[in-house]
Amino acid sequence: MDEELLVRQLPHSTEAEQAVLGSMLIDARCVPVVVEKLRPDDFYLKQNRDIYETIYSMSARMETIDPVTVLDKMRLNGVFDENTSRSYILQLMEITPTAANVEEYVEILRDKALLRRIAETAGDLSSLAQDSAAVGQEVLDAAEQRIYALRQGRASQGLIPLSSVVLDVLDRLEELSRSGSDIPGLSTGLPDVDSAISGLNNSDLILLAARPGMGKTSFALNILLQVGKFSGKAAVFFSLEMSREQLAMRLISNEAFVDNKKLVTGRLDDEDWDKVAMAAAALGRAGILIDDNPSLSVAEMNAKCRRVDNLGLVVIDYLQLMQSAGGRQRYSGENRQQVVSDISRALKIMAKELNVPVVCLSQLSRGPESRQDKRPMLSDLRESGAIEQDADIVMFLYRDDYYNEDSENHNLAECIIAKNRHGETRKVELQWLPEYTTFSSIDRTHSEY
Repeated sequence: MDEELLVRQLPHSTEAEQAVLGSMLIDARCVPVVVEKLRPDDFYLKQNRDIYETIYSMSARMETIDPVTVLDKMRLNGVFDENTSRSYILQLMEITPTAANVEEYVEILRDKALLRRIAETAGDLSSLAQDSAAVGQEVLDAAEQRIYALRQGRASQGLIPLSSVVLDVLDRLEELSRSGSDIPGLSTGLPDVDSAISGLNNSDLILLAARPGMGKTSFALNILLQVGKFSGKAAVFFSLEMSREQLAMRLISNEAFVDNKKLVTGRLDDEDWDKVAMAAAALGRAGILIDDNPSLSVAEMNAKCRRVDNLGLVVIDYLQLMQSAGGRQRYSGENRQQVVSDISRALKIMAKELNVPVVCLSQLSRGPESRQDKRPMLSDLRESGAIEQDADIVMFLYRDDYYNEDSENHNLAECIIAKNRHGETRKVELQWLPEYTTFSSIDRTHSEY
């Protein structure tokens, strides 16, 4: 009995729920306004939830919505009560003051639903913390994950009806249609690469792998600059290898088109200083955040990213330097392959939770060195085949002149797309500009010089 009383005390507004339903029944123009903002589980009272689920499913099928059609559909769905349903529908229409205020009713309802979810989450976390087998760090991570999910306006778990997913997909298609963009995702700044992988898409794990010295970090900084400067979103760079000062130097060289050697030595003429000053100003306006802590785990990265407003991209340099979620001790008796496997899985989960593209750099094994054709293959991914499984896109960088000084293809780089869940696998040729440590498309090279 006590438990029943506690359940009844969960926050809700009967009046707001009834007013929302009444508004949709009085004026069908309210339906798209409500459906866009409310899910069936936002309604607390079962009778109201049943009616809204009926209207929600009818809206997805573009069916006419009025008291007669809703009652008929409820009968077909098996949620129609001969004694109460008809009179309750009429009552909803009578007690609704005006359909013109539907958005205010929706906001009241959303606020009550959020309070209920906070209360439910607090109860779950309290139970978890009191579990004798609980580990403090894991409970903290679970707490952050659940609260972040609430802040993003979505449930952290549970089954979702396909009708809801279909509506989200239709909204996304409409958004893409309005944008007029050739690619659905964020641009890498390299049109040929964008075309091959359809840009950087939300919840994708993109693996960029190469042998040392091929330009992995430079390629990643290209992408970071493009997103930070032009997308209007924040781009986060986790550097486990280079210091933030080294990264800033590389970004300035990239942005200013000043020879990297001049920057390292400080031997700049007046024209170079002007370029550097302009580049520094442009970088200051870019939405780029850098963390150069060399011993981060995926859980710590995830926690930091959850606090970033308007996050658009996460870049990690590089996978093999990362710690497992449990720190160094947890895998002391296991091989590194299992650690890297767990890290790559955690990265994919992070990309899905944050709903942004995650670009992770990776080393390759020495396999290419022993072959005549030294172009990388998926089997060269170092320490784990699980990386290949978890990644949505795998890209390799290869420069022939790195191995052959007399190569005809001087400063020509190949971006080999070896796995692509959004399209075909193929090779994209790029220009490598070593003095600026950057890549550019072939069609944008300075051929006129």
